[in-house]
Amino acid sequence: MYKNIIVGLSIISLVNCNAQKETTKQTTTQQATIVKEAPLKKEGNIIYFSEGENKFLPEFQMNVTFKGIAEDSRCPEGTQCVWAGVAVANIEFMSTTSRPMILQFSTAEVKGKDYHKTQSFNGYTISLKELAPYPSAQEGTKSLSGKYKIAIEITKDDSQNQSTMK
Repeated sequence: MYKNIIVGLSIISLVNCNAQKETTKQTTTQQATIVKEAPLKKEGNIIYFSEGENKFLPEFQMNVTFKGIAEDSRCPEGTQCVWAGVAVANIEFMSTTSRPMILQFSTAEVKGKDYHKTQSFNGYTISLKELAPYPSAQEGTKSLSGKYKIAIEITKDDSQNQSTMK
């Protein structure tokens, strides 16, 4: 009697383990997208990302993922505001020689809040060039979740400082 129960539980456990491995393989394949583009110039290029998109940039030997928007307080189109506001994008960088690091890039330099349009990572200077779409008065920013697109520019850092952040 006990032997039958133990054998039955063992078989169920093995089947569940195999099913979990197959699900993990499918989701991992869908998440990582390696984009084969024309070689990037060393003096820098603008690279576009959709929210959640991941690209390996062979010219810079780094993987870049646009994680999402941490804040979007930009004044909606068609309204008048006291302050223009700022949007902050979370972008994850990982080179072939470093661990992943999430840097925040903003649409405006705000020193009081430590918001920067440009930062350094692994010998490269990275700048946020564009963040779209702009919020509208009717829909606000909540309807934009998942629809954001950014443009970044990566250039080789000329200085000898190899720090990860400025």
